[in-house]
Amino acid sequence: QVQLEESGGGSVQSGESLRLSCKVSTDTYKTYRMGWFRQAPGKEREGVIAIGSNGSTSTSDSVKGRFTASQDNAKNTLYLQMNSLKPEDTAMYYCAATSSLKWYLRRDADFNYWGQGTRVTVSS
Repeated sequence: QVQLEESGGGSVQSGESLRLSCKVSTDTYKTYRMGWFRQAPGKEREGVIAIGSNGSTSTSDSVKGRFTASQDNAKNTLYLQMNSLKPEDTAMYYCAATSSLKWYLRRDADFNYWGQGTRVTVSS
Protein backbone atom coordinates (compact mmCIF):
# COMPACT_ATOMS: atom_id res chain seq x y z
CA GLN A 1 0.00 0.00 0.00
CA VAL A 2 1.36 3.39 -0.98
CA GLN A 3 1.21 6.03 1.73
CA LEU A 4 2.40 9.60 1.31
CA GLU A 5 2.67 12.29 3.97
CA GLU A 6 3.78 15.84 3.27
CA SER A 7 5.22 18.30 5.76
CA GLY A 8 7.16 21.55 5.81
CA GLY A 9 4.58 24.03 4.62
CA GLY A 10 4.17 27.42 6.24
CA SER A 11 3.96 31.16 5.77
CA VAL A 12 6.94 33.08 4.39
CA GLN A 13 7.76 36.40 2.81
CA SER A 14 8.39 36.88 -0.88
CA GLY A 15 11.96 35.90 -1.76
CA GLU A 16 12.35 33.41 1.07
CA SER A 17 12.77 29.66 0.84
CA LEU A 18 10.98 26.56 2.09
CA ARG A 19 11.68 22.86 1.83
CA LEU A 20 8.78 20.45 1.71
CA SER A 21 9.16 16.81 2.62
CA CYS A 22 7.11 13.81 1.61
CA LYS A 23 7.52 10.64 3.61
CA VAL A 24 6.70 7.65 1.45
CA SER A 25 5.95 4.08 2.34
CA THR A 26 8.77 1.58 1.97
CA ASP A 27 9.72 0.45 -1.52
CA THR A 28 7.46 2.99 -3.24
CA TYR A 29 10.39 4.22 -5.31
CA LYS A 30 10.94 0.75 -6.73
CA THR A 31 7.54 0.74 -8.36
CA TYR A 32 6.37 4.32 -8.75
CA ARG A 33 7.49 7.62 -10.13
CA MET A 34 6.95 10.62 -7.91
CA GLY A 35 5.67 14.12 -8.38
CA TRP A 36 4.92 17.39 -6.66
CA PHE A 37 1.68 19.20 -7.48
CA ARG A 38 0.03 22.35 -6.20
CA GLN A 39 -3.42 23.84 -6.21
CA ALA A 40 -4.05 27.51 -5.60
CA PRO A 41 -7.50 28.71 -4.49
CA GLY A 42 -9.86 28.79 -7.43
CA LYS A 43 -7.36 27.18 -9.80
CA GLU A 44 -6.78 23.74 -11.22
CA ARG A 45 -4.11 21.50 -9.80
CA GLU A 46 -0.74 22.04 -11.47
CA GLY A 47 2.11 19.57 -11.86
CA VAL A 48 5.19 21.30 -10.48
CA ILE A 49 7.96 18.69 -10.75
CA ALA A 50 7.92 14.99 -11.54
CA ILE A 51 10.80 12.58 -10.95
CA GLY A 52 11.49 9.49 -12.99
CA SER A 53 12.89 6.24 -11.67
CA ASN A 54 16.39 7.21 -12.81
CA GLY A 55 16.22 10.59 -11.07
CA SER A 56 15.45 12.62 -14.16
CA THR A 57 12.98 15.43 -13.64
CA SER A 58 10.26 17.25 -15.52
CA THR A 59 9.71 20.79 -14.26
CA SER A 60 6.97 23.33 -14.87
CA ASP A 61 8.14 26.57 -16.50
CA SER A 62 6.47 28.49 -13.69
CA VAL A 63 9.05 27.22 -11.16
CA LYS A 64 12.04 26.37 -13.33
CA GLY A 65 15.23 27.77 -11.84
CA ARG A 66 13.61 28.24 -8.42
CA PHE A 67 12.30 24.81 -7.37
CA THR A 68 14.17 21.53 -7.31
CA ALA A 69 13.09 18.05 -6.31
CA SER A 70 15.19 15.30 -4.84
CA GLN A 71 14.74 12.05 -3.01
CA ASP A 72 16.60 10.29 -0.25
CA ASN A 73 15.95 6.60 -0.73
CA ALA A 74 17.57 5.71 2.59
CA LYS A 75 15.03 7.90 4.39
CA ASN A 76 12.13 7.11 2.07
CA THR A 77 11.62 10.83 1.67
CA LEU A 78 10.97 13.10 -1.29
CA TYR A 79 11.88 16.78 -1.07
CA LEU A 80 10.81 19.96 -2.81
CA GLN A 81 13.26 22.82 -2.32
CA MET A 82 11.54 26.10 -3.10
CA ASN A 83 13.69 29.22 -3.43
CA SER A 84 12.86 32.81 -4.36
CA LEU A 85 9.24 32.25 -3.46
CA LYS A 86 6.61 34.53 -4.93
CA PRO A 87 3.05 35.30 -3.83
CA GLU A 88 1.79 33.34 -6.85
CA ASP A 89 3.41 30.22 -5.35
CA THR A 90 0.78 30.29 -2.61
CA ALA A 91 -1.07 26.98 -2.80
CA MET A 92 -1.67 23.61 -1.24
CA TYR A 93 1.22 21.35 -2.22
CA TYR A 94 0.84 17.62 -2.71
CA CYS A 95 3.19 14.78 -3.41
CA ALA A 96 1.92 11.95 -5.54
CA ALA A 97 2.97 8.63 -7.02
CA THR A 98 2.28 7.08 -10.39
CA SER A 99 3.03 3.87 -12.24
CA SER A 100 2.49 5.62 -15.57
CA LEU A 101 5.37 5.76 -18.01
CA LYS A 102 4.15 9.21 -18.99
CA TRP A 103 4.96 10.66 -15.55
CA TYR A 104 6.94 13.43 -17.26
CA LEU A 105 3.73 15.02 -18.55
CA ARG A 106 2.87 15.93 -14.92
CA ARG A 107 -0.84 15.27 -15.43
CA ASP A 108 -2.64 14.75 -12.16
CA ALA A 109 -4.98 12.23 -13.79
CA ASP A 110 -1.97 9.92 -14.30
CA PHE A 111 -1.02 9.88 -10.62
CA ASN A 112 -2.65 7.16 -8.55
CA TYR A 113 -1.71 8.00 -4.97
CA TRP A 114 -1.77 11.32 -3.14
CA GLY A 115 -0.77 12.77 0.19
CA GLN A 116 -3.05 15.02 2.21
CA GLY A 117 -1.19 18.18 1.23
CA THR A 118 0.71 20.92 3.02
CA ARG A 119 -0.12 24.60 2.71
CA VAL A 120 2.34 27.22 1.54
CA THR A 121 1.53 30.91 1.85
CA VAL A 122 3.83 33.58 0.42
CA SER A 123 3.15 37.20 1.27
CA SER A 124 4.56 40.21 -0.53
